[in-house]
Amino acid sequence: MLEPRTLAARLHLSPLDCVADPLRIVTAEAIAARRHGLLNRWRGLLSSLPEARPGDRDFGSGTVRIGNPDDMSKSDRETVRGILKQLHPWRKGPFELFGIDIDAEWRSNLKWARLQGKIAPLRNRLVLDVGCGNGYYMFRMLGEGARFVLGIDPSMLFLAQFSAILKYVPDIPAALLPLRSEEFPAEALRGRGVEFDSVFSMGILYHRRNPGQHLAELGRVLLPGGELIVETLVINESEGEILVPDGTYAKMPNVWGIPSIRTLEKWLAQGGFDEVRALDVSPTLADEQRRTPWMTFESLDDFLDPDDPGRTVEGYPAPVRAMISAKKR
Repeated sequence: MLEPRTLAARLHLSPLDCVADPLRIVTAEAIAARRHGLLNRWRGLLSSLPEARPGDRDFGSGTVRIGNPDDMSKSDRETVRGILKQLHPWRKGPFELFGIDIDAEWRSNLKWARLQGKIAPLRNRLVLDVGCGNGYYMFRMLGEGARFVLGIDPSMLFLAQFSAILKYVPDIPAALLPLRSEEFPAEALRGRGVEFDSVFSMGILYHRRNPGQHLAELGRVLLPGGELIVETLVINESEGEILVPDGTYAKMPNVWGIPSIRTLEKWLAQGGFDEVRALDVSPTLADEQRRTPWMTFESLDDFLDPDDPGRTVEGYPAPVRAMISAKKR
């Protein structure tokens, strides 16, 4: 389930059939370059998942739910639970698989709810989810009626988590490839007439050294008039145009810059987008990002100043996230 040929095979039965081969090649190169030491272990775990046929599924509610407890024996459910727990940490969710509740670090359903009704309807759209993690939002996009969803994320662990869930819903019109956005062969796709109706970049922009380049990469795969949805950390206008942390931000070492909304709007206009709209601006709270039995490492409470939760441990403003939509000119 983690082999390039297997991953690309899903594309042959999709609107991306004509680009399945170039995507398989770049995926094989990416997996070889990652050289992840746990890859064989994850392959073994996935191959040990018991067979089962879920009686139903629900991708349209807060919890992505697949199957019921009585679709699988108790012993098989415990086997599945044990395998899923070994794919720790689960960052995005929630999921429910045959009655097994996967309580991820992020209650991603809250973020999705802040988008609903504010973006172009996804029904019958070809969608790209950049930095998709384990695919939670991909399932929600399918729940909104997307024609096909392609997710890309370089994490092999997230691919293993997605593959574990996919085993029980192999017919869904979606695929995940372990690619960074800069590795995605946009020109090859455009050369074969493939462009996306909607592109999502959720929680990626501040991890890029060159945010303008990231927005340009997203624009290259969008249809003219297609919608880009960007979710990112932001700062208030009173704090300047962009915050460049000296070292870490909220203990994250790879935060290169956090823009104000006005700065982000300028970047989008310069990158060939118009109709820029701020859909939501919300502080990140502990009921949305927290430590759970499915993610036992540090989480939001550990990243904030215990004496002033309005600041990070480094003294920067506490996380505030904005969702912005824009149309490609």
